[in-house]
Parts: sequence; C-alpha cells; structure tokens
Amino acid sequence: MSAASYDVAIVGGGPAGLSAAIELRARGVAKVALFERGDEAGGIPRHCGHPLFGMREFGRILTGPAYARRLVAAALAAGVTVLPKHTVVHTGPGGRLTVASPNGIETIQAARILIATGAREATRAQLLVPGLRPLGVMNTAALQAFVYQGGRVPFRRPLIVGSELVSLSAILTCRSHGIRPIAMVESELDVQARRAFFALPRLLRVPVMTGAQILAIEGRPRVTSVRLRLADGTETLLACDGVIFSGRFVPEAALAEASALVLDPATGGPEIDQHGRGSDRAIFFAGNMVHPIETAGHCWAEGRRVAGLIAAELADRAKSEPKETPGRRVIAGAGLKYVVPQRLTTEGTGTAPVLNVRALGAANGQLILSNGSGTILRSQSINAAPQKPIRFSLAGLDLAGESSDLRLRLEPKA
Repeated sequence: MSAASYDVAIVGGGPAGLSAAIELRARGVAKVALFERGDEAGGIPRHCGHPLFGMREFGRILTGPAYARRLVAAALAAGVTVLPKHTVVHTGPGGRLTVASPNGIETIQAARILIATGAREATRAQLLVPGLRPLGVMNTAALQAFVYQGGRVPFRRPLIVGSELVSLSAILTCRSHGIRPIAMVESELDVQARRAFFALPRLLRVPVMTGAQILAIEGRPRVTSVRLRLADGTETLLACDGVIFSGRFVPEAALAEASALVLDPATGGPEIDQHGRGSDRAIFFAGNMVHPIETAGHCWAEGRRVAGLIAAELADRAKSEPKETPGRRVIAGAGLKYVVPQRLTTEGTGTAPVLNVRALGAANGQLILSNGSGTILRSQSINAAPQKPIRFSLAGLDLAGESSDLRLRLEPKA
C-alpha cells in the first residue's frame, strides 16, 4: 500500500503548529496535515482554564480552552487535515514520517516537515529533590488536567515550587477551585518572572520565599509537610498536603533525538537556522521546543513566520530539493544561557534575523555581538528578569561577507 502524502506534515497541535497549518493553507499550500498525539489538538492552553489568551490572535481575551478551540476550528475551516491520536515516532530523510495511530503503524511522506512539540516542566527527579514519594506531588500541567478537565481537587493547601510565569498560573488554577497555596518557594535568590507580576501572590496572601532549598518532602501515603533550608541557613518545616513543581521547562525533543537530528546542548532542543530549519534541510521547527519558554501568542506568531518561509520554499521549484548551505554559527558567550537560532545562513528571504536570548539569571548591562576576529558588530543595553526573553535584532548587518563564528556575550553594568 502506498504511503499517504502531504505537502507539509506538522507534528504537534499547540499554538505554533496550528497557526503554521492555517498560514500554510492561506498561502496556497494544498495538502497540510497536523499530527497530534493527544485526544484533541490545542496544546497546553487546553488545560489553562483562566485568561489571558487570544489578544494578539483574535483581538479579545479568552480562557485557554476557548482559545484552543478557536485555533482548532480555524485550522479545520482552512482545510487542514487534523489527526488526533497520531504519534509521530520517527522522521527520516526525504520527508518520511513513521506514525503510530489507532490504525497501527503508518508511513507518511511529506515535502516538508514542521515539528512543534513544545516543552514540558522539569520533573521532580530532574530537579533532584529528595524525600519520600507520597501522593499529592505533581507539576502545573497535571494540576490543570485534574482541575479543569477532570473537575477534581487533588489537595487543599499545597506548596508551589518555582516562581516563573507558570507558577503564577498555578496560583490562579488553585484559586479557581478553592485551593489555597500555603507559599511559593524559589531556590534562586530572586524571583524568575518580572517582579511586577508578584502583586498577584501578595494580593492573594501567598508568601514568596526566595533562596529556599527543599531538603525533603515528607508524608505517607500523602504529603504532610516539606522541609526547607532558607536563605539565611536556617531550616523550617511547612505543613502542606501537596507540592506543585512549576516551570524549569525543557524542550519536548524526544522525536528530534530519536530521528538523529542535531540538538543544542544549551537549550536541549534542536539546532536551527534563522528560518527554523534543522540539521535535516526538509525539517523545520517552531515554538517552545526551540526556546523554552515563550507565551502562546509568541509561539502562534512564530508558527506563522516559519510557515511563510516553508510556503515560499515550496513555491520555488529551484528549492524543491533543499541543499546543505554553509552558515555562520552563533555562540552564546559569557553571562548567557543560550541563543536561538544557533546558525545563520544566506539562503532564503524574509525579515532580518532576531536572536532569542536568555541570560544566566537577571541581566543588566550590554549585549555585545562580535565576529571571529573580535570586532564588535553591534551592542544593545538590556535590563531583564532572570527568565525574560531577550530579543537582539541583526537588522542592517551584512552577515554574508565572511564565514567566521559570531559570538554574543553579556557585559554586566559596572
């Protein structure tokens, strides 16, 4: 039996994948299929029963589930083939995909593949948190599934671990069902989202404790307490009936790894160029698997941008078979956790590249881009919270004149 064939196969049904599918159809790409391993498409917003979603996309404030439903409806109306319960387990050369579905194992052929499988919160094991393994320990995604989808309340007085945006989402999820967190603890000395956002826990009387290390989770069969070492070195025992691990996102890159695509050790996601292309030139990436983590609105916009590049490439018959082209590497230097994209090429068109950067902690100083000989090409003043995305535009720079690596570093303010 011949393999099913598409112009573009999209893996992942979150905001990036859905917006890309819609944009591809709008640009005249005829056969677009979206493969979603869950029971329905929509991504993480399906589990977020609170605002703020949709202003950039639909011009109104929506809850996560309403936002996800609108994206899926728009994709179906555009003529996208949406395939839930279809898990892509491998991609091969020439646009080949191996898919597991209720129908069994299938082989799919596509001219281009876009992988947008998102990111997930780090597990307790990945965070090396000691103690017992009682009931009542979960991440924010599991909490939201319990509360918004299952209508169940897993605990009444949990401790929230982490201080990123998703940690604030955990507070809203708890309060929507009468759950009152006892505190929010952060191992770093400063909160990881913008300080202004922490008016929310203050308003809801949720203490925020920074520089606090978890020594043990206690209780059997359920959580009864958490032992902490505070920033001043003292220890304390907090009585609680649950623990919510929030944030510390890592890319959902299992498919890319299984397909032997090149990964970036700094992000844990794929290595890409400014067009979203990976090490296999027929495979593109978009969304939070390349830069953990951004808002749904940003991922939606990025999906559209990458889809535009794919559509333009498919329309140009000269590029129907993508070829390897030399590019310049972009290396994250002092003070930086990572930079995306990791490669810049001279092929293709589109807007000027913008580097997506994360600092190691809070950043206050100058971002400096230099070439292989150390010549400074551009600098930019920044003052950013620890997890705040930093944008560094390369507009106006002639990057085709040489082939040396580019280095981006942070010089702290004196």
